[in-house]
Formats: sequence, structure tokens, C-alpha cells
Amino acid sequence: MKKIISVSRRTDIPAFYGDWFMRRLEAGIVGWENPFGGQKILSSLKPEDVKAFVFWSKNYRPFLPHIETIRERNIPSMYNFTITGLPHIFECNLVEPEDAIESLKTISELYSPEHINWRYDPIVVSSVTDEAFHLKRFRWLARELEGYVTRCYFSFAIMYGKVERNFQKFQHKHRITIHDPDAKWRLSLAEKITDIAQEHGIQMYTCCGDYLLSDNRIRKAHCVDGDILERLYPDCRKGNEKSTRKECGCTESTDIGKYDTCPHGCIYCYANSNKERAEKLKTEHDPNSSFLGFAKVDADELLREITEKQMETRSTQQSIDSLRKHKNKQQYDGQLELF
Repeated sequence: MKKIISVSRRTDIPAFYGDWFMRRLEAGIVGWENPFGGQKILSSLKPEDVKAFVFWSKNYRPFLPHIETIRERNIPSMYNFTITGLPHIFECNLVEPEDAIESLKTISELYSPEHINWRYDPIVVSSVTDEAFHLKRFRWLARELEGYVTRCYFSFAIMYGKVERNFQKFQHKHRITIHDPDAKWRLSLAEKITDIAQEHGIQMYTCCGDYLLSDNRIRKAHCVDGDILERLYPDCRKGNEKSTRKECGCTESTDIGKYDTCPHGCIYCYANSNKERAEKLKTEHDPNSSFLGFAKVDADELLREITEKQMETRSTQQSIDSLRKHKNKQQYDGQLELF
């Protein structure tokens, strides 16, 4: 069965691991680790096994040459592009928003505005990024992106355990207070940025924030959207919804990224336990490894073990099928002897 491949919610592959991804694409296979159970899994990247690739990034600049190659090969693709324009203290290793805007425009011109989800996500509310900051920043971004995108996906920062711990350290170090506003305050800001978005022909979508749907101008987000993919690529049949967290509306996909490998250093990131570990794994990264975040020698051993196990499973299944076939034949021959 063909699958949608997510590249990736767990790390920024286009920004830091583009060469690795293209080598995996050429090889037609990629390994990935289940972040919750630790299982090592192989997924095919062959054209006959992939519906489409859905990319996620905050910096597509290093990946632009690869995007041109992907487009030339007619590989079905969509692009989630996060541009918030938050102060660098919150996203310490990120490119300037002006650079990100130019990259988004390039992708939009290569494909179309429909191929891009602009993500103003997450909205971090603090003593230096209050309502006035977000309204001013969002208005500037919407004006710059008018005509290059048709959708904007947004959410407010969620206080996961590791995120809350990072926030506490950040506040103590920088003397900046981070707020967790109530639903009424969030809805008020959402309504105001929706007013701005409409002025620039942009439809707003809430990601995992169904309480914001009380404003009927805001729609539920599907960051991996089977309907849009099918509209863009008629052969890409819509799959089933499979949420990744509460109120998620995404279509089912396979994510090939790995936690603790993104060195952007965003304080709100749920995918990194700490910046130092992410920077270490990025430094040690081997673009020839079949598994992201693993040395090639270790990845080769995993590849061998998984392949052998799959071969054993197939052999066992073939033996079972053969026995069933033989048993069914005996039953059939016995029935014939009754006549």
C-alpha cells in the first residue's frame, strides 16, 4: 500500500539533512526509529510505494536545489513552511525571516501557492512577544506573503513536560516571562489575526485548537492533508485520518525523522530534550547512513538485522501458505472420492 512520507515533524530535514534525504531517495529505502517504543523500521521510498512527500522546515534555503530536482522528477510533494519572525532569543539558530520569505516565494513560483502551508506556529506569548508584537509581526508577514500562499496554519505553544522545563530555564536566564493565556484571550488574538489574513487573501487554519473554531472563519488544520494532495495530484488517493496528538486532523503518514537532531534551538520545541544533544548528533551525522542519527556502521548492522528478520518472516509465511494449500488440496481430493 502506498504511503505518505512525512519529512519531518521530528527534525528539520530540509535545513540540515537534505543531502542525506536525497541519498535515501536514490537508494529507495530509509530507516527510522519509533520515538515511543524504540523499534527500528525500514520504509520504502520507491515511486511505486510512495503517494507523496510532505516536507516541514523553517529554512528551505539549503534544500532549494533538491526541490528543483524533486519537481523535475514529478515527485508529488507539499511543503509546510514555518515562519514566525519571533526574536532570535526564542529561535536562536534560525535564519532571518526575510531570508525565509524569499525561500518560500521561490518554492511557490516553482510549484504554486496551493503547495505550501505557511505555519505561524507556535504563537509564544511573553513579556516581549505580547498581543501588539504578534499583530504587528503577522501583518508584516501576511503582506509579504500575499499571493504566494493561500493558507496559514497556527497554534499556541503547548506546555508539554520538556517544553515547560525549557521555558522555566529560559525565563530564569533571560528575565523574560512566558505566559499561558486562557482560551478567551487566545480566541481574541486569533480573531484579530484572521482579520489581517483576510485582507491578504489568506485562509486561517487552527492546528490542534478546536476551541478556536467558534470563529467560523477559522478552519480545522490538516498539516498532512490527503484532500489537498489528491486535488494537486489526482493519482494520490486520500488516506485515513490518524492523529498525532489531541485534536490533530492529519492524514496518516510515516515520519522518517528522529528526535534530538534539530539544532535550530527553539525553546518551544517538543522534539529535543536539550540543544546540546541535538548539536552533538548533528555534528556526528553521516549522510551515508540509512538511519538518521546513527553512525553508518551501526545503521548497516540495523539494516542487516531487519532485512534478515523480514526474510525469515516471509519464509515462515510462505511455509504456512504452502501447508494450507496442501491441506486444502487433501480436503478437496477427499470430497471428490465421495462421488
